[in-house]
Amino acid sequence: MGYWAKLKSSGWAYPTIVLSVYGFLANCRVAEPFLTPYLIGPNKNISEEVVTNYLFPVWTYSYLAFLFPVFLLTDFLKYKPVIMVQGLFLVSNYLLLSFAPGLPAMTFLQVNFGIVTSTEVAYFSYIYSVIPLKSYQKATSYLRSAMLTGYTFGASLGQMLVSIGGVDYFYLNAITLGIVCAAFLVSFWLPMPKRTMFFKGEEAVGSLSQKKGSLKNYGQRDSGEDKDGESLEDKKMEHAGGAGWCSRESVITAGPLLWKSFKESYSSRHLVYWSLWWALATAGYMQIFNYIQLKWDHIKPSATSSVYNGAVEAVSSVFGAAAAFSVSFIRVTWARWGELTLGFFSAVCSGAVYLMAFTSSIWACYAAYVLFKSCYMFLITITIFQIASNLSMECYALTFGINTFIALLLQTIVTVIVVDETALGLDIVTQFIIYGSYYAAISVLFLIRGTYTASVRQRSVDQTETRGKESGGEVISTERF
Repeated sequence: MGYWAKLKSSGWAYPTIVLSVYGFLANCRVAEPFLTPYLIGPNKNISEEVVTNYLFPVWTYSYLAFLFPVFLLTDFLKYKPVIMVQGLFLVSNYLLLSFAPGLPAMTFLQVNFGIVTSTEVAYFSYIYSVIPLKSYQKATSYLRSAMLTGYTFGASLGQMLVSIGGVDYFYLNAITLGIVCAAFLVSFWLPMPKRTMFFKGEEAVGSLSQKKGSLKNYGQRDSGEDKDGESLEDKKMEHAGGAGWCSRESVITAGPLLWKSFKESYSSRHLVYWSLWWALATAGYMQIFNYIQLKWDHIKPSATSSVYNGAVEAVSSVFGAAAAFSVSFIRVTWARWGELTLGFFSAVCSGAVYLMAFTSSIWACYAAYVLFKSCYMFLITITIFQIASNLSMECYALTFGINTFIALLLQTIVTVIVVDETALGLDIVTQFIIYGSYYAAISVLFLIRGTYTASVRQRSVDQTETRGKESGGEVISTERF
């Protein structure tokens, strides 16, 4: 008991551990790498064309419809209830997959899963409302690593059951159902945040800090912290938001707080570019993740050959988790080199997607997918940390919601034009050629911008050093921080 009491009083360890366990279990979906073979196989008997051009787009549209309302509801309910709702809908998702027959049921399943994915905003925002600023980088790295590790374990277990045990896909869904039930139970252990971001009442409107000066000096957050690393602003907001969070006044004042947070979030060009990459790259990642199983099935049909989807997802998740975890140990001046890094690794992603599109070798396609996912997980972890550490919790959560919404809007546009049967309804190979070109455009944009940023900051450093030498004093450049 003493150990648990000490853990709970640590400030960041207990909620991070519980949320990591939840993230591990919620993403330990043994059946997910085999969803497409399950749907087009004898279990559900849906054609590949219907799955590609009708069924999967339903999820995209549902996700878009639910995302912003769920974001506001997440803050109003203080995160934890929404995380519990996510666990509950994961349970219903695998109940439908296991026991509901027919295309209408699978269409409703996509809507159900749209609710699951829309509630991810609560998972990623919750932790910043219960831990001090100094622990943001560690917590971000651990949580994303926990998710990827859970997915790795689930995919590995699924592959072993299919390849070694010859287990039917139905039983994979039944096993996954049991695991997500455990995740739902773990969500009850999360501590309830003491405050919300926007539904605070009238006292909170004047309390939102204005950090324009700190955003101009990118990389420096000037909020003031106590000895535990908790910002003084956070304590004031907690006091202001401790009562009446669901009152009429809190709803009325939520609008001004949202607007102030929006202006603060996007008042820095540097953060705007990080957010732009987040939205653009995430749209492409979600599209590729949704349709990669169909690409594998196109190269090597699952009905007539062995399926290694689980093994590939496991390997890609291991590399992705390692890349995400490595972020907590990297010391780079991201304000100077960040945009170039985004451009370079986006070029790698583009090359990997082109390889997936043009190769006729399933193993080359597997390898390209592993490379693509690892690069994306590495960059998105850096991006999340950079944005979270330079904004208040209110602004970060709003930025997360807006960036995700823009990404989903872009993905929906691509789906409507490229995938949906009512528009072009392109085949899977042509789709991946378009996705490769999409990442190539992202790469060009950020390589150009990154080169400009690096040269400007180098010139600034040189001028600062020159002035320091002329004045005979030592000048410490802010670039070092």
